[in-house]
This record gives sequence, structure tokens and C-alpha cells, in this order.
Amino acid sequence: QVQLVESGGGLVQAGGSLRLSCAASGRTFSNAVMAWFRQAPGKERDIVAGIRRSGANTYYADSVKGRFTISRDYAKNTVYLQMNSLKPEDTAVYYCAASPHYYSDFTEYEHWGQGTQVTVSS
Repeated sequence: QVQLVESGGGLVQAGGSLRLSCAASGRTFSNAVMAWFRQAPGKERDIVAGIRRSGANTYYADSVKGRFTISRDYAKNTVYLQMNSLKPEDTAVYYCAASPHYYSDFTEYEHWGQGTQVTVSS
């Protein structure tokens, strides 16, 4: 059974920072592309960032480039999303996902975490 467990969400003021974590089952993590998506109320689930198996290649949505950083720790089977200079429009539920390949479309991902709420106040 594949399991992804997110943590680290919360309430922060605009301009602040948060770091999200996603702990993955070992068999999944080493062989998977890991990605973060987010979904605001009434909107679709959008890609935020992705990182390949090797960790050498990362991908970011234009809206978060230069502010967010995705990374992975193989020893801890964990992927992180460091979010700096947060804006109110970053408010959403953030989800961790795993797939054998990188996709920007959420429908291509089979494995998901439960989500963690990020709220940025103005």
C-alpha cells in the first residue's frame, strides 16, 4: 500500500514562509517522481512543483518560480516544499503526489496524500 503523509501547513502572514513535508513509503519514494499540487476553493488542482527520481531536475509553476523550492531526502523518504514570500493567492490545500513519470496534469497521478491547508493572510 502506497502512503503519502503531508505536514507543515498552517496560517502565515503575507511575506512569510512555510515548509511542507511529505513522508512516503520507501518502495514508492525511490522510484517515483514526486510533485506538489494545490487546490483553492472552487478551482482545479494545479501543479506547483515536481522533482524527478534523481533530484537533478525540478519543475515549477510560473506563479511560484523564485519563491518555492522542492527537494527530496532519500534517507528520510521525504519530499519538501519550501515556500517563501508567500502571497494571499497561495492560499489552498496542498497535496503531495507520486508517479512513475512527471506530469503537470493531476489526473495522471495515482498516489496522493490527504492534503494540508495553507492560509496566507494579507
